[in-house]
Amino acid sequence: MKPQIQSFFDSNTCTVSYLVFDQIGGHAAIIDPVLDYDHKSGRSKTVSADKLLFALREHQLKLSWILETHAHADHLSAAHYLQQQAGGKIAIGAHIHQVQNVFKKIFHLEPEFAIDGSQFDYLFQEDEIFTIGQLSAKALFVPGHTPADMAYQIDDVIFVGDTLFMPDVGTARCDFPGGDAKMLFASIQKLLAFPDDTRLFMCHDYPPNGREVAFQTTVAAQKKNNIHVHDGVSEAEFVAMRSARDATLDMPLLILPAVQINIRAGNLPPPEANGISYLKIPFNGI
Repeated sequence: MKPQIQSFFDSNTCTVSYLVFDQIGGHAAIIDPVLDYDHKSGRSKTVSADKLLFALREHQLKLSWILETHAHADHLSAAHYLQQQAGGKIAIGAHIHQVQNVFKKIFHLEPEFAIDGSQFDYLFQEDEIFTIGQLSAKALFVPGHTPADMAYQIDDVIFVGDTLFMPDVGTARCDFPGGDAKMLFASIQKLLAFPDDTRLFMCHDYPPNGREVAFQTTVAAQKKNNIHVHDGVSEAEFVAMRSARDATLDMPLLILPAVQINIRAGNLPPPEANGISYLKIPFNGI
């Protein structure tokens, strides 16, 4: 059975969320959902997530999984909200504990914050097989952008997270804590070893030169045209390019609030005595 896929592009964060399901009236997974967040006011909305909920209802789907490819630095996750509204297990790669360990120290989180991934309902091991209704899926371990990145293979489709962008955009940065350009190169080669006609779905698109937003390509197109990692680019060349490029990049606009929420599976920090949850800004801390 082939997966049915609907994409939802959030123009504020350039993020693509996906609804993947087996059949009308069947079972679904949501991949990388976005919680709308206004960094100026510190307020959130659920406009993007509600579009996913509408699609679930429209197709009469049971939500089995809410899949995170990693703890994102560019948007807040709507996983917790979606689970409250529609159920499903929130899942991420088992190496999330490494990310939690780093950022618990950076943000000086409460002592009770566990660094074992237990905020998530399920932690995927490398190459673990799971099901979405009648669909068989595999969790692929693709570290480099962060030490915990996963991609999800369903039939001839792979949702690659932040490993790759469209060929004319290139590849993900590796300068976040725990990132590693050599690891990313190896992860990309793992993805590009799949058959040429394998469809790859991006988590982001940053269209250059005014082209339309796009987020689906193939292994063959990436090997031929990716500006950072096409056929013939060596590991040493890639690492040198990635290191030089990363040194010029600003931090993502929402990294400070996003990471604090996303390592908690989309939950807010515990409310304080006045009933309000607070996010921290580590002054000169990053």
